[in-house]
Amino acid sequence: MTTVTRFAPSPTGRLHLGHAYSALVASHAAGEAGGRFLLRMEDIDPGRCRDEFDAAILDDLAWLGLDWEQPVRRQSEHMDEYRQALDRLQAMGVLYPCFCTRREIQTEIADAGHAPHGPDGPIYPGTCRSLDAAAQDRQTDAGKPFALRLNMARAIEAAGPLTWPDQDQGTINAAPEIFGDVVLARKETPTSYHLAVTVDDHLQGVTKVTRGEDLFAATHVHRLLQALLELGVPDYHHHRLLTDDAGKRFAKRDKAATIDDLRQAGKSPTEVRALAGWTESP
Repeated sequence: MTTVTRFAPSPTGRLHLGHAYSALVASHAAGEAGGRFLLRMEDIDPGRCRDEFDAAILDDLAWLGLDWEQPVRRQSEHMDEYRQALDRLQAMGVLYPCFCTRREIQTEIADAGHAPHGPDGPIYPGTCRSLDAAAQDRQTDAGKPFALRLNMARAIEAAGPLTWPDQDQGTINAAPEIFGDVVLARKETPTSYHLAVTVDDHLQGVTKVTRGEDLFAATHVHRLLQALLELGVPDYHHHRLLTDDAGKRFAKRDKAATIDDLRQAGKSPTEVRALAGWTESP
């Protein structure tokens, strides 16, 4: 089987060294196996994604010496495919509309005192999970916006016990319940990261997912969605995260030095790859 990897940044800012390392890992994994390296833009957030960042990402990656298979997949162009996946989950009875605002959820969690926490913070308390069809209809008829949540208990029951293969840790027993009833779509964003990335990896034929170890926990949810939607299961490699001199990982929100900053400072592609912890040519 041909090895297919992908690098999937969000065009919400310029790439930093952590992105460079992740892209180099994915490219190398494909090249080493004589496979294919894909590029995908995860641009489902219209409020933060920009065309200029999309173009800058392509420019920075080419400058680093990376070459990827065309065309580049942009999630914003494939909302119909995510809608089809949602429709399938809806037909299975594992989705429900959640009419709670973020503020209402925060208030309920605060009132509960000791709400359980998951990888993304406090777990949704399930306020809307028990609404009957009539109550749901009254809310939607009134025009109240809602998110679509995965009924985690029902989904796990439908899927049964699951595992997924990790390059470094071996066979992992999936435990998606640690996230609670995750959101799979909102009015302003008609798909979620969890749903879109799972559907994309299948449709693009990705056989090896290489991404940062900060996304290890998310794979529990992705494995569940793969089972529910009868999608392929790739191998996974969750690589280390690059950190600065203070031990803090590079992040856009912290205004980490970008590849463009280093280019403007006169660094060569070879030097930037070395700064990203990469000594081999891509």
